[in-house]
Amino acid sequence: MDIRDATRTNLPEIQAIYAHHVLHGTGTFEENPPSVEEMTSRFQKAIDHNGSWLVATDATGVLGFAYYTQFRDRSAYRYAVENSIYVRNNVRGQGVGKALVKRLIDTATTQGFRQMIAVIGDSKNVGSIGVHTSLGFHHTGTLRASGIKFGRWLDVVYMQRALGKGDSDIPE
Repeated sequence: MDIRDATRTNLPEIQAIYAHHVLHGTGTFEENPPSVEEMTSRFQKAIDHNGSWLVATDATGVLGFAYYTQFRDRSAYRYAVENSIYVRNNVRGQGVGKALVKRLIDTATTQGFRQMIAVIGDSKNVGSIGVHTSLGFHHTGTLRASGIKFGRWLDVVYMQRALGKGDSDIPE
């Protein structure tokens, strides 16, 4: 498996992976899969604003993708990023997601970010919660019954991990 920066040529496979999660999973609360054009717009916006998109690939193509963007648009959040990870359905549970999150942590730390926040759809998403826990994220809150998908209420789990010096000082 190779993990590297995503490129525009990866976006059709990225869109297909994400569409599967939109249609069959609760890790995202989107209910209609975005088009390749919409994914391209999201990709470009993240890159233009100091975000990072990664892909894990092998001979079969894109196994999964992950990215981070600034947690919120206000300047006060400039050192905090939110991550997202999606893995191709037929390779889930094989370490792809964990490897992608680890690389995101390394990249964000190198870029000077101080906090990484995971906003996990569905408190029953034990795979994502487990991956984040294994990489040093701590549960910081749960928004109970904050979304509806597939005819049921879903929670949102917040997890957070310090990067680099964390909150030990104020970056210059």
